[in-house]
Amino acid sequence: MSQQGYVATPPYSQAQAGMGGYSAGFGNPPPQSHYGAYGSPPQGYSAPPTGVLKPPASSSSGMPPPPVSSQYGANIQQNGAHPHSFPPPVASAPSMSPYGQPPQSAFHSMAQAPPPTQQLTNQMSAMNIGGYGTLDGSPMSGPYGAQMAGPQMAGPQSGAFPGGFPGGPAQMAGPPQKKLDPDSIPGTTQVIEDDQAKRGGQVYVTNIRGQVPPLVTTDFTVQDQGNASPRFMRCTTYSFPSTADLAKQCKVPLAAIIKPFANVPKNETPLYIVNHGEAGPIRCNRCKAYMCPYMQFMEGGRRYQCGFCSCINEVPVQYFQHLDHMGRRMDLYERPELSLGSYEFIATLDYCKNNKPPNPPAYIFMIDVSYNNIKSGLVKLICEELKTLLDRLPKEEGAETLAIKVGFVTYNKILHFYNVKSALAQPQMMVVSDVAEMFVPLLDGFLVNFQESRAVINNLLDQIPDMFAETNESETVFAPVIQAGLEALKAAECSGKLFIFQSSIPTAEAPGKLKNRDDKKLVGTEKEKTLFQPQRGVYEQLTKDCVAQGCCVDLFLFPNQYVDIATMGDVPSHTGGSIYKYSNFQVEMNGQQFLSDLRRDVEKSIGFDAIMRVRTGTGFRATDFFGAIYMNNTTDVEMAAVDCDKAVTVEFKHDDTLSEETGAVMQCALLYTTIGGQRRLRIHNLSLNCSSQLSELYKSCETDALINFFAKSAYRAMLNQPLKTVREILVNQTAHMLACYRKNCASPSAASQLILPDAMKVFPVYMNSLLKTPTLVGSTELSTDDRAFHRLLVNAMGVEETQVLLYPRLIPLHTMDVSSEAIPAPVRCSEERLSESGIFLLENGLSMFLWLGQACPPDLIQNLFNVPSLGITNVFQPTSLPVLDNAHSRKIHSIISSISQQRATSMKLLIVKQKDRSEMLFRQHLVEDKGLHGGASYMDFLCYVHREIRQLLT
Repeated sequence: MSQQGYVATPPYSQAQAGMGGYSAGFGNPPPQSHYGAYGSPPQGYSAPPTGVLKPPASSSSGMPPPPVSSQYGANIQQNGAHPHSFPPPVASAPSMSPYGQPPQSAFHSMAQAPPPTQQLTNQMSAMNIGGYGTLDGSPMSGPYGAQMAGPQMAGPQSGAFPGGFPGGPAQMAGPPQKKLDPDSIPGTTQVIEDDQAKRGGQVYVTNIRGQVPPLVTTDFTVQDQGNASPRFMRCTTYSFPSTADLAKQCKVPLAAIIKPFANVPKNETPLYIVNHGEAGPIRCNRCKAYMCPYMQFMEGGRRYQCGFCSCINEVPVQYFQHLDHMGRRMDLYERPELSLGSYEFIATLDYCKNNKPPNPPAYIFMIDVSYNNIKSGLVKLICEELKTLLDRLPKEEGAETLAIKVGFVTYNKILHFYNVKSALAQPQMMVVSDVAEMFVPLLDGFLVNFQESRAVINNLLDQIPDMFAETNESETVFAPVIQAGLEALKAAECSGKLFIFQSSIPTAEAPGKLKNRDDKKLVGTEKEKTLFQPQRGVYEQLTKDCVAQGCCVDLFLFPNQYVDIATMGDVPSHTGGSIYKYSNFQVEMNGQQFLSDLRRDVEKSIGFDAIMRVRTGTGFRATDFFGAIYMNNTTDVEMAAVDCDKAVTVEFKHDDTLSEETGAVMQCALLYTTIGGQRRLRIHNLSLNCSSQLSELYKSCETDALINFFAKSAYRAMLNQPLKTVREILVNQTAHMLACYRKNCASPSAASQLILPDAMKVFPVYMNSLLKTPTLVGSTELSTDDRAFHRLLVNAMGVEETQVLLYPRLIPLHTMDVSSEAIPAPVRCSEERLSESGIFLLENGLSMFLWLGQACPPDLIQNLFNVPSLGITNVFQPTSLPVLDNAHSRKIHSIISSISQQRATSMKLLIVKQKDRSEMLFRQHLVEDKGLHGGASYMDFLCYVHREIRQLLT
């Protein structure tokens, strides 16, 4: 049965030269119809010499050859209604380019300056939107009158479009032109709202194989009945194609995004802990999979068949249980490992290093006391905070006392260690000035129990800011600091975490010294990738040693200039650590943001010295892993630590045909040390469907998981390939996935219709947003550090984080009901949704903006800011919203606080007024509009992808 997705009819059949400008920004597909995956060399495409008329038929991509300049984003365009940002319309027909030739116009690439909205509207106005997914497969008649079959010409008025048709074929335009309504193209906010309406507030029971969970944005409760909760595992599709050929044909990546330590809401059951005593967990003899609901018991309960490799195993005597008349064990519902998708086993000594139980982990605070950090007040802020924060260190469920030990180091060019043994009246300082041969000068008294040594530690924290108050030392070291923390953990024979607070690039003579290698001239060239590659050598070895010891590094950066985040973030991003960045730090501006990040970082649930393996049923296997991880071989994912925010994205490939009957099963097993020093195994199991029908695969796709996979794989590929190639591959694969759907699953319809699978109808908006992220857009206006930082952040993100990052929430606050508890429904992320008399809140998980329209009602301004009008500028603190005693103020603060609780990092609120300079920062997050630093609007991108799809189908 064919199903129909979202249908739209754009009004052009051939590529028009005016649109063809896209080719340089997003690249042409190579001449063949199949595209190389990442890593394959880009195929060349040569443009004909200007002035030679090349017939359209011979252009392999169906697009005019790229114009000469393809500098991505060379001239920055503003968003939306800024008339000066577009070249003037060409006046007379004869001066226009012949069809099929590069337009001799200012459009260097679609990525820089797509045609103005109005002209595009003319072009797409006949677009016919059909119903979403009508079952008989026939597109419904859309809101624009009769559907248009066959190729039509668009009809912009003569000369309205640089590079359009000579002689303006308006007479061929078909029905009268109407303005294209942006609401008629699929919108993310609508998809989110529909899913919330349909599945919000419900209990999602995991007892069915291959069922698609609610979206990450939907509020639901999970009841585990045999498959892992979507909080722990989500897939790009819940129905795998049964053969490698089908997978290759549709180009939809098969992947799972696993967040093994995800937080479980209070109203859901925490994971059960299973203790099999000395014998340890029951495992398959052949493939070593752990006992789970997919094991089939037989022969009266004496044997079981492994659900992964089909090996038949003996049931150990102590584990024996009779079967009921259905062949199920009598104790099925008493044993979590037989009835649940996720649970934990207590590990035996066989699973511990050197076969002895691990010590509880340690937290070491390492503070850069160079001139910048003292002068900004940061050191004092950290020391004050630690006095209360150390009381909130995480402890084992039900434990009375803290197991975690703590230690303190300060440093600039040299390192100072502190003895804070509880017996001492005063802390003692020991200095190591030979940073090339790092050692820890004391064993006893460096790592202590906070509760026992509280008085000495508080004494030390009072003294540190005064000790260094007069410092002039501005140089710092970095690698020796990590080395020192690592040596301390080695000496104590435990795993742990280093909290490093660093202000500048390490320039002092020492191992790991870095030089400034930031070079804007490389942007847009083959060598741009080197800006994101870490400097090799000492940091590579440190990463290896840290992972082996279970030493996780969290880096808090406070830079005033370039610090080479690509290199400094290398150890944190391979040890399961986090990176935080506060540029131009000032206590009154960023203090609160930093403190909430630090508090959450110290308190969050975490496991140490972890190793993860993903096992699969026969026919497919895990081939690639993305995340804040370290891989020593092809199967073991090693993480010095793994916390509740870290996600690992795993790609699967076929190595045989999958059975539609048994489906595809996977098991993620994570061995780790708890915060209390207990060795445990955390198991997550998931079963998917398999089908030889591609329509099943497309029906069970998850757009949010797909875009997480594409973001991570593109961000890895850019280390080895030019950004232009990476962007081309993303666009090509988008067109391929959608063309395959059109060809194999949709019912026949006019070629001029755009038909998208229902589950992927907003995929293009996310993909276009990904192409416009600072990391991929490649503009000299963006700082290299910001781009590298963004790259490392996304690498560790789960599905909910990438979803909101790539499609921010834009919430209107001027129309909200102050008496209601709910957050107002977000609107589409485009300038068209803003109103001069409105107030909007925008958030993407990393930044938060409050946008004030020029014509905001004075009473609203009074209620929020306690000033009569926007004109009184000096009253505005761009980052502080006063807490006032009125309904509006209370409601906005409650919205901000509930959003902040959902997010992994603290967001500093920036208040921007319409038409202010700071508005540019806000506008770059309006992802449906044209990118400020290059990148197409959503509408343009959709047109472009549609044309690519038609090209592939012909």
